Amino acid sequence: MGKLRMGEGPLNSERWEATPVFWHVVALLLIMLFALWLRPVGLQADPSLQGYLQVVTGLLAFVFSAVTLVRFQGTQDRISLILGAGFLLSGAVLAGSSVLFFQIPAEHSLQIHWAPVALWAGRMILALLLVVALLVEHFLPRSRRPRIEIAGALLSVVGLTYLVTLALRRLPTEVSPHPGAFIPSPQQLFPGVIFLVAVIWYRRRLNSVFTAFDRSIYVAAWLNFAAQLAASQSQRLLDAPFVVSQGFSVMGYAIALGGALLDNARLFEQVRHLAVSDPLTGLANYRRLLDVLESETERTNRSGRPFAVLLLDLDGLKKINDSYGHLVGSRSLCRVADILRIHCRSIDTAARYGGDEFALVLPEAEETEAESVAGRIRHVMEMDPEKPVLSASIGISVYRGDGERIEKLLSDADEHLYQEKSRRGRRAAAAAGARRRDPRPGTV
Repeated sequence: MGKLRMGEGPLNSERWEATPVFWHVVALLLIMLFALWLRPVGLQADPSLQGYLQVVTGLLAFVFSAVTLVRFQGTQDRISLILGAGFLLSGAVLAGSSVLFFQIPAEHSLQIHWAPVALWAGRMILALLLVVALLVEHFLPRSRRPRIEIAGALLSVVGLTYLVTLALRRLPTEVSPHPGAFIPSPQQLFPGVIFLVAVIWYRRRLNSVFTAFDRSIYVAAWLNFAAQLAASQSQRLLDAPFVVSQGFSVMGYAIALGGALLDNARLFEQVRHLAVSDPLTGLANYRRLLDVLESETERTNRSGRPFAVLLLDLDGLKKINDSYGHLVGSRSLCRVADILRIHCRSIDTAARYGGDEFALVLPEAEETEAESVAGRIRHVMEMDPEKPVLSASIGISVYRGDGERIEKLLSDADEHLYQEKSRRGRRAAAAAGARRRDPRPGTV
């Protein structure tokens, strides 16, 4: 039985890996069947609608490009930079091709060949840049000159796209040469194959990087692959499969933009948190402490409810550093921070005030409550089994809406702290003197 249980892990893992592949295959088959079902559906050609879709898609691409470039400035993620440039190129092509659709008279036969070619070229640029971005990250993970290499990759993709477009521009694009075939427009599968490569590769990337940005890019690549499958069933320009293909493409751009915005919001929140937190302990830093004190004084002035401030000074940090090393000293600071974080109310604010000094703001607390909190902190430090044993001197100050400045409030707490430290020092010296005068039995 034990061997069977041990073997369940790999089997479950393989089943887990196979499940997404199975559903992807099912989804692709459904898309193909849906496109086949749409082929005989009569749809009135509306070039203006197609032109507006192109404009909307181009705007989504431009906004996504701007968002990813901002993301690159904060993360130095070269995939963001390459995809930002790729969506910028693709958006420019889409916006330019929209003019061609607006020029098509609705009452005349469709005779402009460059409109679908431009659309095809825009998708080709995006597909190639997805693969190029993955290649650059895989083979050049720590390049010292990323901008030069990325510029070279972009030029290579643009050049390759231009050459492929020239090679295929004479192919019929408005009407399929094989309207009755299983795949009436096989040229649409060329970008689809590249999107499929990007989908498979990005799926592997998600095993190690699972941000909203990467998930949205993966979904966008998949939808663009589905768009090319639907476009391969198009028998003529602006028929039902062609419109469905455009719908998948617009969805891909919108999802990519949404994922990039969500990820940027998360990054901005991290930056905001880092700006107001201490890097060692994770508590609020001095800037955040001043903001909280300012807010609490304003609230006390309005409501008349006092608040208390505790200043803690870790005893003997220099001795700990000299005896155990600075790593243990840093760990001691983190231990104090954990005690403050865990054993305080959710409305309290714990902050690192200085090198070995901490502050604790207690909203709507009187001096007796503050003394109770100080006693609880001392007790937790004494009961902590980790070595070295920690202790702290604690000063208390209460603000009752007297119009005092924040500096005066902190100064009073600091004065109280050093009075306690002085009393403790005198008691320790007296105890040491008593031990010298009255040695224990059995000592020499």
